[in-house]
Amino acid sequence: MSIPLFVLLAFAGWTLLSMVLTVGVYRWHRILSGRNRIGEFSEYRIEGRDWYKRALRAHANCVENLPVYGAVVVAIAVTGVSDPLLDGLALVFLIARIAQTSVHVGLQHSDLAATVRFSLFFVQLVCMTWMGLYVVFEVV
Repeated sequence: MSIPLFVLLAFAGWTLLSMVLTVGVYRWHRILSGRNRIGEFSEYRIEGRDWYKRALRAHANCVENLPVYGAVVVAIAVTGVSDPLLDGLALVFLIARIAQTSVHVGLQHSDLAATVRFSLFFVQLVCMTWMGLYVVFEVV
């Protein structure tokens, strides 16, 4: 299995894990302790602690970016392009993704937290763009 493909699977796993360990634990704890009914949680009315709201947004951000990285990996797989540079970019992407989610959930919203999150997201954008362009120019 190629490193970019492994990173795609790890990213999917991280997306699921981040949901289960934050939103899932929070909701099931509230349901099982009798504080909420299962039907009380609505995507239209987000209530709860600040970290819970940030966890919802962090998970949504993973879901939004997973198909984009997936498209890059599909292009790599279909074209058969392989290079240590792509492997390195994929690993940097994954580290930045995990760090961004962790900062989003773990730090209260502030200018500093937003700057760190955006910087980590920007690293991911650079990695995906570089990987995509590499494939395009390698194939042409």
